[in-house]
Amino acid sequence: MVKLVIPSKLTELPGVQQAIINEVKGLGYGKDEVFAIRLALDEAVTNAIHHGNGDDPKKQVTIEYQVDEKAVRISVTDEGCGFCPEKLPDPTLQDNLAAPHGRGVMLMKAYMSEVRFNPCGNSISMVKCKGCKLPAKG
Repeated sequence: MVKLVIPSKLTELPGVQQAIINEVKGLGYGKDEVFAIRLALDEAVTNAIHHGNGDDPKKQVTIEYQVDEKAVRISVTDEGCGFCPEKLPDPTLQDNLAAPHGRGVMLMKAYMSEVRFNPCGNSISMVKCKGCKLPAKG
């Protein structure tokens, strides 16, 4: 498991993505899988920075990942107080369609094989199975 700790600055995100995507591509993951991993990682880290840490550059985001021939496992943890994922508004409801935010968790669940939050709600764990087309669980 590789551990990266970054300050809560969006300018740190491309380096994190590149480190993980380089390993993913090196193990022969397909174009769609690379897209899914990049999108989910972008959403998770962006949410940790904005919502979890309140864009406070003094707070940190911890990204842990493992890439092998079968799956990519990523966890993103912020220093915030967390949230309850079950209380997120449904972004597909008419009242929420024009909202500028609120689709990140839905996208992560759609593109990853598995998505789970810790009980506190300040850490997300995601898995993308190589060659797996199953919708997310959890």
